[in-house]
This record gives sequence, C-alpha cells and structure tokens, in this order.
Amino acid sequence: MGQFFKFVFASCLGVCLAMLALFFLGIVSIAGLAGSADEGTIKKAESNSVLEIKLTNSIPELTDNVDKSPFETHKVSGLTDIVKGIDYAATDNNIKGIVINTPMPMMGMASASVLRQSLENFKKSGKFIYAYGDYYTHKGYYLASVADNVMINPMGGIEFMGLSAEIPFMKGLFGKLDIKWQIYYAGQFKSATEPFRLDKMSDQNRLQTREYVEGIYGHILDKIAASRNMSAVELRTIANDYSARTSHKAVALKLADTEGYYDQLLTMLRTKMGIKDNGKINTIGINDYAQSVKKTGNTAKDRIAVIYAEGDITMNLGGGSGESNGGIEGGRYAKMIRKLRSDKNIKAIVLRVNSGGGSSFASDIILRELDLARQQGIPVIASFGDYAASGGYYIAMASDSIFAEPTTLTGSIGVFGMIPGMQNTFKNKLGISFDTVKTGKYSAMSGVTIHFTDDEGKIIQESIDSTYERFLYLVSKNRGKSRDDIHAVAQGRVWLGDKAKQLGLVDAIGGLDAAINAAASKANLKTYKTVEYPKSKSGIDKFLEEFTGSKPTDELVNAALKSELGEYYDTYMDIKRLKNMKGPQMRIPFVINIK
Repeated sequence: MGQFFKFVFASCLGVCLAMLALFFLGIVSIAGLAGSADEGTIKKAESNSVLEIKLTNSIPELTDNVDKSPFETHKVSGLTDIVKGIDYAATDNNIKGIVINTPMPMMGMASASVLRQSLENFKKSGKFIYAYGDYYTHKGYYLASVADNVMINPMGGIEFMGLSAEIPFMKGLFGKLDIKWQIYYAGQFKSATEPFRLDKMSDQNRLQTREYVEGIYGHILDKIAASRNMSAVELRTIANDYSARTSHKAVALKLADTEGYYDQLLTMLRTKMGIKDNGKINTIGINDYAQSVKKTGNTAKDRIAVIYAEGDITMNLGGGSGESNGGIEGGRYAKMIRKLRSDKNIKAIVLRVNSGGGSSFASDIILRELDLARQQGIPVIASFGDYAASGGYYIAMASDSIFAEPTTLTGSIGVFGMIPGMQNTFKNKLGISFDTVKTGKYSAMSGVTIHFTDDEGKIIQESIDSTYERFLYLVSKNRGKSRDDIHAVAQGRVWLGDKAKQLGLVDAIGGLDAAINAAASKANLKTYKTVEYPKSKSGIDKFLEEFTGSKPTDELVNAALKSELGEYYDTYMDIKRLKNMKGPQMRIPFVINIK
C-alpha cells in the first residue's frame, strides 16, 4: 500500500510539474506572439498612398507612455513620432498627400499647435492636404483649417464659438458630507485649492484664466485667418454670432470649402490622384506610418538623451518599483537620470516637460539629479509642451536654456497643502467618534479624523511658506533675477509661453527640435543620436510582472477605466489624486477644461 501511494504521489507530482512547464511555455509563446504581432501590425506605405491623420485617443508625448492592457500589442504613437512621420512623408515618394480626419482631437493646445505646424510644413512640399469631418470642434477645425480643401458633412457644422475655461467647484459637495478641507497655500494666484474652499473663481484666478484663454484664442484666430485668407476680426465676429453652426453656413462664410459625405471625399481623392472610378485608394494611418519610419539607422556614438516628463509628479513613499508607463515618479526619474549621468556616451540631456506638477519632494529630487548632470558638464536643455507649471516648472528651472511653445501653460510658482478634516463626517454621518491619548502637544497631528488647532495650522502654514521661499530662491538663482522680481511674477500665477519669455521665466519660443539643436550646440556635437527615456514596458513584460506580483495592478485598472470613462477619465483621475497627495504640493488648478 505504501508503494501504491508513492506511485500515485509521483504521478500527481509529474502531472503538476508538466502542467506548470506547459503554463510557462505558454507564457513564452504568448511573449513571442506578442512580439511578432507588434512587429507584424506595423504597415508600410504602398506606392501612390494617402496618409490619414485620424486621432481618436489622447496622444502622449512619448510613444506608448500610457496605461495599456498587457495584451494590447499595438503601439500608441506619441506626438514626437507623429510629427516625425509627417515630416518624413513630405519627402516620401509613396505618399501623395494627407487626409485629416480628426474632427474632435483629444490633446492640449500646445500639442495641437505642434501638429498643425508640421502639417503647414508638409504643404510646402507641394503635396495636397484634404480635411473631412462630420462635425468639427473648435480644436478640430483649428487642425483642419490648414487643408487645401475642408469638407464637412451636410448634416454637420463647426463648433466655432470662441473658447471657454471651465473649473468645477466642489465646496458644496464636501459641505454636504461634513468634510472640512484644511487648506494652506502660498501665492494669491495659487488657485489649485479654490475648488475646495470657494464656490466660484477668485478675482485673481479669473484674471489669469481670462488672460491665458484670450492668449490661446488669439493664437488660434491668427493661424486660421492666415490659412483661410481671412482676418482675425472676421473670424471673431463669426465666432461671437456662432454663425458657422451648420455646414451650409460654414461654407457660405468660407470656413469650409464643400459639403459632402465621406464617399464624395474619396471621389475627390481619386480625381486628384488619377485613379479610375471606384479604384482602390491606398491609405495608411499615421500610427502605422510613424512606427514604420521611426528607425533611422543612426549609429552615432555620441548621444542626446531626451527625457519625457509627462503627467503628475508623484513620490512612491511605500516602496515598490514605481515602474509604470505614464506619470513622473520621483524615485524612478532620479534613478534614470543618475544612470544617464554615468553613461559616457550621453553628451547632453533634453527634458521635455508636459506636466502640471505634483509632489514638491519628488520635484526636488528630480531637480537635484539634473543639477548634478550640469555640474558634471552635461548640458541640460528644457522643452515645454502643453503644461510645464508649478512642479513641472520646478524640475526644469535649472536648465541651461528653456524653450516653450507659444501656448504652453507655465509658471504657477506657488505651493499648497490640503488635508481633509473628517471628524464631523465620521460623527454626524456614520456615528463614529474618536478619542486620543498623546504624549506631546502635536502627537496626533496627522490623519483625517481630527481638525487642526490654530497652533497646528500655523506649523503647516510655516512649512508651506518655507517651501515657497525655497522655490523663489531657486528660480531667482537659476534665472539670474532677485527674489522680489520672481515673487512679483510668481504667487502661483499661470502664464502662456509667449508672456513667460517676456518675464524671463523661459529663454526662447520653440519646439522640441529647437531644444535638441540647442543641446547639440551646447555640447559641441556635429553628429549624434537621440535616445528617448523612460523606456516603455511591453505588454508581455507587464503581464509577467502582474503574474509574479512584482508590481501593483494600477495600470490594468487605469487602462480599463480609461476605456470605459472616455472623456471623463481625466476628471476621475483629478479626484483620485486627492488620495495620493502627501506633503506640500506644486500643482496648477485641478481641472482647466478649455473648450
């Protein structure tokens, strides 16, 4: 009988081991399939092709720097690769023209301006650009207006009515929940806390919001006017009256060229390209095209590291790797920059910032590593995208030069702290009360179950003021100005890139290419290769990490929520950030919805 059990046990063990081996072989197979699928889905342009600019999702700065499911093998092309793709298409004999089919782009204004500029450059090649939309939003029309022919669905229209900035205020909501936000801030324009302490914009916030919305609007009108051979005054009148709300009126007012359906656009393309009736039109999407032309084969030894800092600046105080796509985790970025500093082939660093800020602690350790790079003789050049404000400005302020887009939102040099006081919530809503034994006057000065005393509040405000003074000191030191000069333009105030240059907060107006050229010049490089950081993790790498439990499942959850919530995902993330705020914060307002 004993022998029988031995055989049974051995058999069971063998089956288990075999199943385990098959499982891991399956994982390896999945990895291979994922890798081959990733390569196989990249298409190349056939001869006599049209490049289609159809952007249906939010566009990151860096390709794949977004939350995705582990089994999503397709690339999400970043703005940088999309622009490179359009630039390459201008000289590609296989590409005869571009069709813009992005009536409702989900991107910031500075990103839209970069994309539009690349389309303007493409037109100089003599190739055509057509645009089609069932219905254009203001930003969608801004992109489409560069086209030789703007077609609009007969049932559609153009949402051309001017811009507005919308900020939600939640003071009333938290009042109903008996949550008392204990708020401390430095800077009269530091409006990030206003949604929790006011029910409308302060006079200072309204002033700065009006200023940058008007600045963006003026930029849009000037660009559209130049493309449509109209004046900005004419366009402003059309917008004020909302006259182009139907396709017929849009054509009559010369904002669009033709009314038509998509099949009529295809007919127009066939005529333009000399294709017979009902003949096939070869098309390739910008996502595929951008990836197909990405590899240039540059083997130069000297390299410029382009670090993309996009998203919230956070600090992983609970340990863990912090290794995820998207977001600026302080420890991860500090480690990455430290490694680049020790790489003899890295001759310069370009920091591309698209962030509204976050943790002051995380911002400071990133700044420290970049400053050490400069002390080693490695030039650091900053390039600003849609946002480079508060903590986003902080990490870049010690750069040798700072480049901004004209419509970049920057500045917001200020600090705040927010702690929810939920003592009344627990007591009045849930019937829970707390009692405390403490060994010192300030021993219980943490958590959310108490309301701070005046003395405790004073200590927190002193910490906020101290952090703000350090912010002012560092900006004044690195920008060559006095503390009072910086304080006059700081106080949490947000500026557009053009104005920030006038104020001395940035050095030049220009895009990422201009920053890279400046870095090459500073490092005395004639031949070099650019390398992008952080390196995005593949889907299968994430899957294996999830399976082995080496990292949390936030990316999986975020990817699912993003797919489900769509345009409301950003609002969800804004609320979620409240939970992760630890210590003084350097952020712009939570939600600036310009539409």
